[in-house]
Amino acid sequence: MTPTEPILYSFRRCPYAMRARMALAVSGTPHEIREVKLREKPAAMLAASPKGTVPVLVLADGRVIDESLDIMRWALGRNDPEHWLAGDDAALIAANDGPFKHHLDRYKYPDRHGSDPLAHRAQGLAMLVDLDARLVGQPYLCGQTRSLTDAAILPFVRQFAAVDRRWFDAQPFPALHRWLTEGLASPLFAEIMVQWPQWRSDAVTRAGA
Repeated sequence: MTPTEPILYSFRRCPYAMRARMALAVSGTPHEIREVKLREKPAAMLAASPKGTVPVLVLADGRVIDESLDIMRWALGRNDPEHWLAGDDAALIAANDGPFKHHLDRYKYPDRHGSDPLAHRAQGLAMLVDLDARLVGQPYLCGQTRSLTDAAILPFVRQFAAVDRRWFDAQPFPALHRWLTEGLASPLFAEIMVQWPQWRSDAVTRAGA
């Protein structure tokens, strides 16, 4: 049966999937959520995107978008009620997705990477200094309202903070702490963090309707 609305293969705790879900939600795009376990990737997802990572968005016409930023920009290109695309800082997002994510992974998963977690924590923290400096004079990364850049970066800062929350909370970044706390407490974030059951081929979970 041909789907009548986009299908999103997602994993609740994946920061890439989180930001895709936020853009789909804020744009009001109805879609079917397929929550997957990354150790049990469904054949339908792999058929759509053989690279096997989430998020994967399958459009009703069969087109596949399997990069989180592309999903965000596609959804907001259809409908952008909060003008998120006006705050699309590609360079800042690239620094997050590249160097910061590199250090985050090696801080959070030192056994997996054979890394010194404290050294990578220090490198990641140095990059957060720049975010805090931006947020001292404005509530969001690109100005007075939240934007694509905030949604793209927030899940990764959340993940960094969660490795050792007590240590993170003790760092002298009041503006960054305020931004993170408000972002995680927002109705939008609560909406996209609903716990979905693992998707099976006989189950349908709709979102954004």
